[in-house]
Amino acid sequence: MLGSLRGTRLAAALVSALLLFTTACGSGDDSGSSAENAGNKESANSAFPVSIPHKYGSTSIKAEPKRIVTVGLTDQDAVLALGKVPVGTTEWLGGYKGAIGPWAADKLGSEKAPTVLKDTGTGPQTEKIAALKPDLILAVYGGLTKEQYETLSKFAPVVAQPKAYNDFGVPWQEQTEIIGKALGQEAEAKELVEGVQADFKKAATDNPDFAGKTAVMATPYEGMFVFGSQDPRSRLLTDLGFKLPTDLDKVIGDEFGANISKERTDLLDTDALVWIVSDVAKDEAKLNKNALYADLNVAKQDREVFVKEASDYGNSVSFVSVLSLPYMLERLVPQLAAAVDGDTATKVEQPAS
Repeated sequence: MLGSLRGTRLAAALVSALLLFTTACGSGDDSGSSAENAGNKESANSAFPVSIPHKYGSTSIKAEPKRIVTVGLTDQDAVLALGKVPVGTTEWLGGYKGAIGPWAADKLGSEKAPTVLKDTGTGPQTEKIAALKPDLILAVYGGLTKEQYETLSKFAPVVAQPKAYNDFGVPWQEQTEIIGKALGQEAEAKELVEGVQADFKKAATDNPDFAGKTAVMATPYEGMFVFGSQDPRSRLLTDLGFKLPTDLDKVIGDEFGANISKERTDLLDTDALVWIVSDVAKDEAKLNKNALYADLNVAKQDREVFVKEASDYGNSVSFVSVLSLPYMLERLVPQLAAAVDGDTATKVEQPAS
């Protein structure tokens, strides 16, 4: 039903070749250009070899990768942000050429769009990945099994999901920095992260009403599905200054989210409630026909934020990458501000695009 949830649930159950370079601007001095290019190549290669720990041990990358396949569902954005175009990406949301969202499309430039791979529930498409002749496979925002990791490792070094988090639970900051290290651009990756963190800080500073308010993200999937503290979507709210409901993780357990019982609809009674829905008008009406939900203050006082799932905006909310986040903030922050302004007459408007 919901693409944003469907991809994550599928993977949980089974669980970004454009090289960043600088060139002399053609003054006619070929020897100068050659010298500078050689220096750049030497500088890039000096970062290697690197060793990256993950859930299944550690992976050594001996030289700068040029043919990158992303198995992690959002890993392509960090690759693109660092100036490279993957030869293969894995489709999650669907509808985007090369599995590259509109927030990242300009990073493709004139390069060929990546080959799009699919995971229909049986894991990565091993043969198609091998045919792309990768020299690096990224599965950071992913859920590889040990067997899948070992199989893919026969073709190229594989960077699997970090051990410290649930599958599909790695924060975007660490995802970007892990991929930056794998590409020999650790400093550049940290700079990218700092830039987006500055965007969050500015949004929080510009909206002091967010501080200390409670908020949660949910979707009407097979009832009422609420995202927990380890889900990247929930971290969007806490990074803006909101707090999650106190008992949230006690109810959800060690998962990215879960359907809640009728007895725990109190978890939804927050200062701002973000609903990811298929149809804003229809789903809002359906939710408010539920007597238990309609009786909550968050519903009675119109503190709900509705995000249309099958839209670029909705996709950016679920994608949570170094490139999608600035795009998302431009749209979500005004909605949250309207929800918590203390005036029940304030309508939470849908973004213009």
